[in-house]
Amino acid sequence: MKKIIPSLAFCLLTFYSCKKDKASETKQKDDTTANKTVQKDSANGQNAGKPTESFKTGKKLSDLVPDGYEIQYDAEGDLNQDGLDDAALVIRKKEDTLDGRKILILLRNPDKTYRLDKVSETALPDEYNEAGYKMYNPEDIAINKGELSINLYDIGPNGNQFSKFKYLNGDLILSYIETYNMGAGSHSALYYEPMKGKLTHETINTMEEEMPSQSKTISLKKERYLFEKTSPDDAIHKAYDAIHD
Repeated sequence: MKKIIPSLAFCLLTFYSCKKDKASETKQKDDTTANKTVQKDSANGQNAGKPTESFKTGKKLSDLVPDGYEIQYDAEGDLNQDGLDDAALVIRKKEDTLDGRKILILLRNPDKTYRLDKVSETALPDEYNEAGYKMYNPEDIAINKGELSINLYDIGPNGNQFSKFKYLNGDLILSYIETYNMGAGSHSALYYEPMKGKLTHETINTMEEEMPSQSKTISLKKERYLFEKTSPDDAIHKAYDAIHD
């Protein structure tokens, strides 16, 4: 009987060790499968165009501002039309205010927290030119009737620029651009609706006493400009090229 007990203990120990190794192997396979699933989802376009930060949530707007950044402008309003007030933040680096800025779109959750949904480094132009002068002054952003407005003012060569973005099937799309420029001998205005492909260009001849005006409306290819990738400046230049074609 004394010889049987050690043998039995050895068998139990061996059985437990094998079971543990098998469980560990199973977990590794599960982890590998999960990783492949995430990679597959990413490859198939799920979360396409979404920044990594889009999974962050916070109780306060400042909770979602990256380290080293500060809030320059902010706006609140129901942007995605779900009955909850969302927020848009323009942020810039604390130590380098000449660096490019970002706009964060924070959607409100039912529990009153915020989630980071969109980030754009192109929707807002640089604040300063190469000589260190402000490109536009003043600037402001607003959320009204489900649209994000970016309003830029300048009495100089840049002129005024107003752009609007709205949600459509989960994407934030450039819906409208308006510009106004004053030059030597004439004033000009541009009204552009990319999703409709409608562009209107107006000019006023200030050299004549009656200041006659001309208006031209043309149809362009319908465009779907995403907030994360769009520069309103580029969209305007493309529209102006179409006018002169």
